[in-house]
Parts: sequence; structure tokens; C-alpha cells
Amino acid sequence: MARGQQLRPMEFEDFLPVMAEKLGGDGLVEELCTGFRLLMDPRHRLITFDSLKRNAALLGLDGLRDDELRDMIREGDADGDGALSQWEFCVLMVRLSPQLMEAPTQWMDQASAFMS
Repeated sequence: MARGQQLRPMEFEDFLPVMAEKLGGDGLVEELCTGFRLLMDPRHRLITFDSLKRNAALLGLDGLRDDELRDMIREGDADGDGALSQWEFCVLMVRLSPQLMEAPTQWMDQASAFMS
């Protein structure tokens, strides 16, 4: 690195492919599922707005406004119930990382097998 040049913070889009490479497909899906469990509402087994807001600090997101947290849920809410299932969360995480979208069928097959 050249003198005076600063490192830019690692973005999510940069981090997920690194995790995938180090952990392999099964390991990555397992880590995503662990992340889901950390954020979910244990009563509903979904990531709700309230559970995301309550646990946002775990992801370093404690500075986000309520409307930004709602947008995060809305982005991945495929069935329109206002919350994220484990499947919706994993799909959203993969979708947010363009480098992983090069092989979406492989990732979805691995996610389905892991959750079965």
C-alpha cells in the first residue's frame, strides 16, 4: 500500500465471497443460518422488525433509523408477511453479494439441502 493511502472498510459484498471461499458452500450456509438465529424472534422463528431493531448492534447497525431497518426486511420479504424466514434471509444475503450470483443454482441447492 502506498504511503498516505487508506484502507477502505470491507463492505458486505466483499466479505461474503471471502467467507464462501474459506468455509465452502456448506460452511457458508451454516454461518448464514447462525446469523439468522441471532437476529430472529424466538417466538415466531422469523426476523421481525422488532427483533432486527433489538439485535442490530450485533451487526454494527445500531445507527440505522427505523425506516432503514424496515427497508432491510422489505427487501428480502418474498411472501409479504413483513418478516424474514430463514430461507428469505439466506436468499437475501446471497443476492446482496453480486460475486456469489455467478452460481445461484449451486447456492440455492446447497441451502435447500442444509435446511432440509
